[in-house]
Amino acid sequence: MNQEKHERSTKDLVRAAVSGWLGTALEFMDFQLYSLGAALVFHEIFFPEQSAAMALILAMGTYGAGYIARIVGAFIFGKMGDSIGRKKVLFITITMMGICTTLIGVLPTYAQIGIFAPVLLVTLRIVQGLGAGAEISGAGTMLAEYAPKGKRGIISSLVAMGTNCGTLSATAIWAVMFFALDREELLAWGWRIPFLASVVVMIFAIWLRMNLKESPVFEKVNDEENAPALNNSSENTLGAMFTSKSFWLATGLRFGQAGNSGLIQTFLAGYLVQTLLFDKSIPTDALMISSVLGFITIPLLGWLSDKFGRRLPYIILNISAIILAYPMLSIVVDKTYSPGVIMTALIVIHNFAVLGLFALENITMAEMFGARNRFTRMAISKEAGGLVAVGFGPVLAGIFCNMTNSWWPILVMVIAYSLIGLISALLMPEVKDRDLSVLEDAAEVNKAEKVRCSVTQTN
Repeated sequence: MNQEKHERSTKDLVRAAVSGWLGTALEFMDFQLYSLGAALVFHEIFFPEQSAAMALILAMGTYGAGYIARIVGAFIFGKMGDSIGRKKVLFITITMMGICTTLIGVLPTYAQIGIFAPVLLVTLRIVQGLGAGAEISGAGTMLAEYAPKGKRGIISSLVAMGTNCGTLSATAIWAVMFFALDREELLAWGWRIPFLASVVVMIFAIWLRMNLKESPVFEKVNDEENAPALNNSSENTLGAMFTSKSFWLATGLRFGQAGNSGLIQTFLAGYLVQTLLFDKSIPTDALMISSVLGFITIPLLGWLSDKFGRRLPYIILNISAIILAYPMLSIVVDKTYSPGVIMTALIVIHNFAVLGLFALENITMAEMFGARNRFTRMAISKEAGGLVAVGFGPVLAGIFCNMTNSWWPILVMVIAYSLIGLISALLMPEVKDRDLSVLEDAAEVNKAEKVRCSVTQTN
């Protein structure tokens, strides 16, 4: 009877899958809408009295403020998700993100209210960042806990595919704006349309989450008979999290993938255009094509991880990234090759070092953590690893490339990030088809089992 209480129908699974995919799409749609807006128009709209360079720095700084807020949001909403439920928190995060993104589209400009315009922009970015800090981890947790064993990898890959949908949608919207409007129209009112258009996605996503049932795993472990174990305060502290081997292994996996993402998707694209003076269409078109190919790569890797486990694909992808880094990057930075060859090389390294790893990330991290603190630890490990890698990686790459007048620092950093991911994958236990209702983290359970086996053999 108790088992039937926690079962979910195929319809419930589909609703959870679409909800996870759509929420992640909205998060990354905002991510791309703002990053492109900051680079292309916000420096003129919100910081017009600054020099062009300073205005761009300030515009990008507001983007960074939202990213820092993500860690705070990961902690706050992660803890809430482990205490009051995944569904309630995911409803809150999608609402916060959607409203803030839409409100950017109705903000008064600097010309209308002066310094209060950028202040309001930063405020919205911070609030949006709080929600975004728990969105993808919450969606990954919910979908992993909904999906049946043997299909968790491919079903959870929908969360990763949402990032592609959001990125491509935002890029397409901005492309239409630039094609349809002249510069004066864009600065006068056209820049608002991409943000206002996101309200359609927000309304549908909120409706889905209002009608979403709670995670069956969360309901199961929060039954009255499990309450004493869940209230074990010693396991719910930050200190316990920082001493968890699973937490550091998950952070290492995230650090490797996010580091490569920051280098290849952000820094390398700018380096090719601004330093090596490539046509800007080469990196942008290559990354667009690669994102489209991700609709094949991502579910394929999810399916393979269901067949062969999470560790083996992680190991193969990181080793492949290390091996391919030099030949692919040496082609990418060499103008003697045709644009088609350069784009192909960039697509290859992007799929191995970034998209392939991202396909495995959500399900692997969800399975690594126990039910007691899954949402909290997954969110913090993802956001902490991402902030350090993405926040400092491109900056360090820029400094070292400038000092050496060479692209070699990019190569060294891609290899280093991939090594961190490889070492983490080698040290982690296999977690495929793990019972997600187990309260303890995977590495800690694995360690305890080894100790018990050792004691048994001794006796």
